[in-house]
Amino acid sequence: MSWLVRRFLAGLVVAPALVTVPADANAQSGAAMTPGVPPSITASAVGDTRIVPDRAMVSVAVESQGETAAKAGADNAARQARVIDAVKAAGVAAAQIRTSGYNVFPEYAQSSGKGPRISGYRAHNTVQVEVRDIDAVGKIIDAALGAGATNIGGVSLFAASTDAARKDALQKAVAKARVEAETVATAAGGSLGPLLELAIEPVGTPQPLARQAMVAAMSSAAPTPIETGEIVVQAMVRVRWQFVPGQR
Repeated sequence: MSWLVRRFLAGLVVAPALVTVPADANAQSGAAMTPGVPPSITASAVGDTRIVPDRAMVSVAVESQGETAAKAGADNAARQARVIDAVKAAGVAAAQIRTSGYNVFPEYAQSSGKGPRISGYRAHNTVQVEVRDIDAVGKIIDAALGAGATNIGGVSLFAASTDAARKDALQKAVAKARVEAETVATAAGGSLGPLLELAIEPVGTPQPLARQAMVAAMSSAAPTPIETGEIVVQAMVRVRWQFVPGQR
């Protein structure tokens, strides 16, 4: 065997080896061993906790038309003022209402042989209403519609605080990661040693399980029903333990 072939084979023997065991969609585990470095096992896992939302953000819009931009804007301002007053009377503080969009734009009509011409103007004013009493969401929507709101863009449900839920999700993530790592260690004929590294990975914002509620019209027979559903709070961790090989 030539010197070059012997050198190539020696390089294959000392190259680092990585063994990864498939895990579920929320966890990944692997064992890595490098000559001269204590072998270790790394696992990543996601823990989740479900909570019921206690607040809502409601988008309320008023749309008006007029022959001039000033007329459309003035009519819109008066109608939106009535809507805001009705929302406040339903129990929402002024600090919980903010303007999120305002537009005045021309509308066009076709004129025979002369091309499009301005036929009038349309004004659109949208406010975001934070509702801190989740049971009052339907009542506030009805109050806004009754006062002249022409569109309820959606209801976004959320929780005022997710701190406790996140702590619980972190504990679940670490526990799941340890189970994955122990499974890998046992399969490799060893066990877990001391903890070497623990990192919290970024995850997305809490996601509601229930879809956003879309309101088309007000019913005078009953208040608008709002189903809160649940919010999923997630936490992800990456943990590494020393791998202790079994006795041979």
